[in-house]
Amino acid sequence: MSAAAPPPPAVVAGADPARTPDGHRGRHGEVLTDAALAFLGELHHRFTPRRDELLARRAERRAEIARTGTLDFQPSTAHVREGDWRVAPAPEALRDRRVEITGPVDRRMTVNALNSGARVWLADFEDASAPTWGNVVGGQINLMDAHRRRIDFTAPGGRRYELRPDGETATVVVRPRGWHLDERHLRVGDRAVPGALVDFGLYFFHNARLLLETGRGPYFYLPKLESHLEARLWNDVFVFAQDHCGIPRGSVRATVLIETITAAFEMEEILYELRDHASGLNAGRWDYLFSIVKNFRDAGERFVLPDRNAVTMTAPFMRAYTELLVRTCHRRGAHAIGGMSAFIPDRRDPRANERAFARVRADKDREAGDGFDGSWVAHPDLVPVARASFDAVLGARPHQKERLREDVRVTAADLLAVDSLEARPTREGLVGAVRVGIRYIEAWLRGQGAVAIFGLMEDAATAEISRSQIWQWVDAGVVLDTGEEVTAELVRSLAADDLADIRAELGEEAYAAGRWRQAHDLLLRVALDEDYVEFLTLPAYELLD
Repeated sequence: MSAAAPPPPAVVAGADPARTPDGHRGRHGEVLTDAALAFLGELHHRFTPRRDELLARRAERRAEIARTGTLDFQPSTAHVREGDWRVAPAPEALRDRRVEITGPVDRRMTVNALNSGARVWLADFEDASAPTWGNVVGGQINLMDAHRRRIDFTAPGGRRYELRPDGETATVVVRPRGWHLDERHLRVGDRAVPGALVDFGLYFFHNARLLLETGRGPYFYLPKLESHLEARLWNDVFVFAQDHCGIPRGSVRATVLIETITAAFEMEEILYELRDHASGLNAGRWDYLFSIVKNFRDAGERFVLPDRNAVTMTAPFMRAYTELLVRTCHRRGAHAIGGMSAFIPDRRDPRANERAFARVRADKDREAGDGFDGSWVAHPDLVPVARASFDAVLGARPHQKERLREDVRVTAADLLAVDSLEARPTREGLVGAVRVGIRYIEAWLRGQGAVAIFGLMEDAATAEISRSQIWQWVDAGVVLDTGEEVTAELVRSLAADDLADIRAELGEEAYAAGRWRQAHDLLLRVALDEDYVEFLTLPAYELLD
């Protein structure tokens, strides 16, 4: 097809309305209109080839890291880091972001998150959502209904939840899938449309104009970027979408998750590429650790991480990353948003509840004290806890961008100082990684992307760090605190024991109703295969119904 030919229309393949949850059966047509599909076709035609090139560039960069064992700030973009520029001023709806709640876009979460008292709801099509076709389309329906105030939810016990008045609900910021994931149910010719363009395109097409009319706008979180060139691609998507739909340029605002080690070396460049649409940066801690393992998995002992929960945000290399993020954002007039503590409350256990509150309180006190303008929580009960931490520092101010953190000086060596940790891998940590991996993957295969496991809120990011650490420890021949060497045989033995424990705990009927054997097998595949799988969600997606 010549470059001048019109793009072929997007077509729906394998769309089964009966699989749509939340009572959405028969409503696919409200989302997948001819005009919306034509818009997705345009996005795909214009931007998927560049997406493909950038994914190839990721592989090239990873090969370079494997060869050199290091990373550094890029000399070719020094003029951006040294230049005098700022991002566009924040719109009113995003000026105060002191508490943000995250969660999937199912109907119950939509109502509860909007009513939670948080300033922002990160409506997540990515790490907290398993991309079943029903979840993808159902999530778009939920957001359309929410913006048109026609959403409610009735709990199994009969309690009915409805939206609070407009001025009391959270501002919606949508997180589309990362560039690496495709949506097999939407195709142009023989190619699947990237999930990122599907999630962004459908939400923007159906809601952008309405949002602007109601004093807000189409706002997005951008996940798993690995370079400023990927930010440039998003910026071009935004410009085209706004022009195509007759929306003023600059209406879109994007907050970028700095959750890869390569992006940490390009924070300024990422903001610069998005400067007319940028809203801030976020410190995505779990994916950040995953990215360190992924990129430096064969770079020797100094990059071997200890147990996941032993790597706190006070670790020197993590503080370097977060303080650099605050300094970068405030220098450029952008919001710096903190990460999510995985601890969740338990209303049935007061002591566990207080422990969770105390840990989250300490985490948010640290972030507010370091200069962050807001932070994430994963449960409505934690909104007041986080708000109190930021209220104590901000008072009536919407942010603390005037705090420039010019005292912060971070070098490449500081960001890569993984060997500064005193903690070491333990048998308990290995057992925990296996247990979390099996339980999370099983829930994901059933369509659930955010799962409470052992008192923590787990999502794809925490599952990725768990399986990546297993891979790294086996590859490096790590010796645990018990004197055992981490081998594939040891991991298989632990996984088999855990599967047997799950079976005994659930009983045969409940065990058979789940997808436990598939989860067990997939964990071992992505944790033990000699060729490291870039994202566990890629092979997992092939197993989704």
